[in-house]
Amino acid sequence: MMRSLGIAATGMQAMQTQVEVISNNIANVNTTGFKRGLASFQDLLYQSSAQAGSSSSETGTQLPTGTQIGLGVRSSGTTRVLTQGSLTETDNQLDVAVDGRGYFGVQLPNGNTAYTRDGSFRMSATGQIVTTDGYPVEPSITISPTATNVTIDQSGDVVVTGANGQQSTVGRLHLYMFPNEAGLNAQGGNNYLETDASGSPIQGLPGDPGFGSTRQGYIESSNVNVVQEITNLITAQRAYEMNSKVIDAADQMMQTTTQQH
Repeated sequence: MMRSLGIAATGMQAMQTQVEVISNNIANVNTTGFKRGLASFQDLLYQSSAQAGSSSSETGTQLPTGTQIGLGVRSSGTTRVLTQGSLTETDNQLDVAVDGRGYFGVQLPNGNTAYTRDGSFRMSATGQIVTTDGYPVEPSITISPTATNVTIDQSGDVVVTGANGQQSTVGRLHLYMFPNEAGLNAQGGNNYLETDASGSPIQGLPGDPGFGSTRQGYIESSNVNVVQEITNLITAQRAYEMNSKVIDAADQMMQTTTQQH
């Protein structure tokens, strides 16, 4: 069987993976805090019929180049592009964006901590600041139902104005960073979990060295560039078609060989 059939098949599989990653990026173009994915690929093993530098005669001459045939391509993984999305003003006093590095911590129903760039916070029935899924923000911050205004400054301090006009600080938002953010495990719902690859979270406060600041009344948009994704999609589609044509050509060559014998 001609090796080109298998090689082209690996190319089609690789481009299918590429299209799947691109389609997920485009689907999440309006997802708050979404980080676009990037597919990576590696060439497969090579078959050598003549090794470069091997002897080509009894007098000791050497081959300047060898003969190697690659066996195709494979997906080596998908990477999240961690560039910050643009900040979109919402005028919602509980919407908070991270301007710079850092993730908010939220408590999941199983007691574990998840990390998110989605600061679309809301208030629960008990006045606790929670995510749109109802998960409490860590550390827990509770706002009195009689509060007339909530202010969150760039340092993460949550200041409420009571019915009597008095202001008081009821808590402070914390941020978390990781040695390898790309190693976080995406869980859906705009949440990520710590993994061995990500390293342990480093806790800090907005404005601390290396940490971003908080912006009240803003959310972070997806960092997906639609024009770039469409361009990548067309490129992947063309590559898929070319690999398909290689299979057609190889099949025709095999038919020619069979007919001649």
